[in-house]
Amino acid sequence: MTRTPLRVLIIGAGVGGLALGQRLVASGGIAVQICERNRAAADWLDGYRININPNGSRALHECLPPPLWDAFVATSTAPPGGITLRTETLRELFTITREDMTGGSRDPADGQFGVSRTVLRNLLLTGLDHVIRYGAELTHYGIAADGTVTAHFADGTTATADVLVGADGANSRVRAQYLPHARRVLSDAAGIAARLPLDDDTRRWLPPFMIDGMMLVMPKSGSWSMFSSAFAGRDAVTAAIAGGIDVAGLDRHRLLDGIEDYVLASLIVHHRALPEDVAGPGAQAVALEILRDQHPTLRRVFADSDPASITGMRFKQSTLIDAWPSTNVTVLGDAIHNMTPVGGLGANSALRDAAALAGQLLAVRDGSPLLPAVAAYESGMREWGYAAVRESSRNAQRAITANPVARRAAHAYFRTRRVLTGLGRWTRPRAATPIDHAPSAAAPADKRSNR
Repeated sequence: MTRTPLRVLIIGAGVGGLALGQRLVASGGIAVQICERNRAAADWLDGYRININPNGSRALHECLPPPLWDAFVATSTAPPGGITLRTETLRELFTITREDMTGGSRDPADGQFGVSRTVLRNLLLTGLDHVIRYGAELTHYGIAADGTVTAHFADGTTATADVLVGADGANSRVRAQYLPHARRVLSDAAGIAARLPLDDDTRRWLPPFMIDGMMLVMPKSGSWSMFSSAFAGRDAVTAAIAGGIDVAGLDRHRLLDGIEDYVLASLIVHHRALPEDVAGPGAQAVALEILRDQHPTLRRVFADSDPASITGMRFKQSTLIDAWPSTNVTVLGDAIHNMTPVGGLGANSALRDAAALAGQLLAVRDGSPLLPAVAAYESGMREWGYAAVRESSRNAQRAITANPVARRAAHAYFRTRRVLTGLGRWTRPRAATPIDHAPSAAAPADKRSNR
């Protein structure tokens, strides 16, 4: 039996947890508390840019109050170039345009955006100071006879609510207790990611398609692929600040903290090609060796990147488990459907979870029974979240396959698409996942969830 108002305790102040908190707080009638183990808001404002696809955009539009949504649109970039698929000689195979990605919609809520992790998290934190508690490291939770759930923290304190949401990331302690059989496992794929400054010098030698959007390279032979994505976001944030973003509680000038223009480049390789825990100059050397006989531009991207920005990582992903009996404890995002970064679907899936769960909890606020509402959320979440895990896994495997027949078939597939598109006989791909059926799709975007 729930109380009035409904009390919701969110464990974790990542993208999904904060988006859920924004929607519930803005809607009113629900007592929200967000508990974050880090001791300050800026403790983990690192990592690469986030590509927000139309699914993520629609979810953010649902979760954010209008002033914050407008600020998100104003401070995000909409790369004009879409994603271009290329051979190892940088010859074009096929290009998926920005219009393809958005289904031709001009509504920003259906948009494709590149956003700084720092900017997005600062926006999501805005207005939530009164409900966020930092330094709250969950150890375990317990459910009382009256149906309430109490979270216990490392400092000896507790918090009690009607609903507990595990939004605490890939190493979720909520999931470990609630669904201990939902494990994360190692993928065969690994990545080497670098950050190349996008400045006057690099703009002189980078090809336009690497400056204007995203690029995917899959060679005819070998067992690697390469993805790049340009992030020229500082001007957008500066212009938005100059234009007078007016959101109560938002420190506009903090939005520029750590914001620099760069190209994210990532090699996707079989894990056997990557020494364990390699980073910095070691990771740079491995990347240059893999690209030793490849196009000079591909090598230069890694050669001219600051070695300190280069890191190697073995990808992990969640195991997919059968449906479980729903309770007043639930999970979202990486806590339940962690995936490889190949395809950039992780943050978008977490945002979709947040919007869906918020809708169900608001229905409970208005009188709907709690457990059926949680069950409805979890049913949908498993459908799209598990689909994203499978898709990212397939993309990773295609990126590292050493089968020359499969690689040549992929090239032929994309050449055919280009011809048919030119003749007007190819329908647009689905906006949410524009490369999910491609024989060699691969697009790493977010390194944090695979730690």
